[in-house]
Amino acid sequence: MDGPAPPTAEPEGSIRVEPLTQTIGAEIHGVHLGDAARDDTLFAELHRLLLRHKVLFLRDQEITRAEHVAFAERFGPLEDHPVAGSDPEHPGLVRIYNGPDSPPEHYENALHTDGTWRDTPAMGAVLRCVETPAVGGDTIWVDMAEAYRRLPEHIRNRIDRLRARHSIEATFGAVLPDEERRRLRNSFPDAEHPVVRTHPETGERILFVNAFTTHLVNYHRPENIRFGQDYAPGAGLLLQYLISQAAIPEYQVRWRWRRNSVAIWDNRSTQHYAVQDYRPAVRRMERAGIVGDRPF
Repeated sequence: MDGPAPPTAEPEGSIRVEPLTQTIGAEIHGVHLGDAARDDTLFAELHRLLLRHKVLFLRDQEITRAEHVAFAERFGPLEDHPVAGSDPEHPGLVRIYNGPDSPPEHYENALHTDGTWRDTPAMGAVLRCVETPAVGGDTIWVDMAEAYRRLPEHIRNRIDRLRARHSIEATFGAVLPDEERRRLRNSFPDAEHPVVRTHPETGERILFVNAFTTHLVNYHRPENIRFGQDYAPGAGLLLQYLISQAAIPEYQVRWRWRRNSVAIWDNRSTQHYAVQDYRPAVRRMERAGIVGDRPF
């Protein structure tokens, strides 16, 4: 039979690991995250599985907000969000509540990596479903290490030293009044990151451009430019081609939520997309984002 054998569930002690695709996503059985927040060995195993599968999914996690935060903090300090804000009693726990009264600009349906407009984007996140529609509201994650590996070789060579700018002003800030938008920009100036980053724990090379990326900053070099159009629109067309790789289904895993389902993802090597196909129904999620490092 052609091709690799399909992934199968793997026992890991009392944990059962069910891979969902060949490269990204696994459902974890036999774990309660409240226990993992207190058990060093159990947490270490989940951390190992996260690096391997990039996104972990768990069902039926009856945990408190305090346990949610405590588990996420095992990975590192939590970060606030300058626009969404946090739960007042649990700093770093962002409430993402969408329904018929949500403003039209409150969107998550863009392929993105959280917080690349920061100098140090999030390391990862732990997202719990509080309330979900009867139909719709899935989330898609994308393996951006696989996206990089499967680029044509001449493209990989071309982008290896390129850097790009990422902006909160041009995304979250675009709907704000001008004065508020400028204040947001002053607090969070555009960040600059490599187009291809290296994962600090696995060493994987990762295509690191997404919906927050505005332009390439060091493309206008003799090896790239013959005529003006090689830069404008050439650089922009190259960036859009790279961003579009996240839309390839072969790099994706899709998760259907139920109440008390949890997703844990490595933000350094993935993108995600929250499908908004459920309005006017209500979808309520709570996310603990973990402070990351400076991409290199």
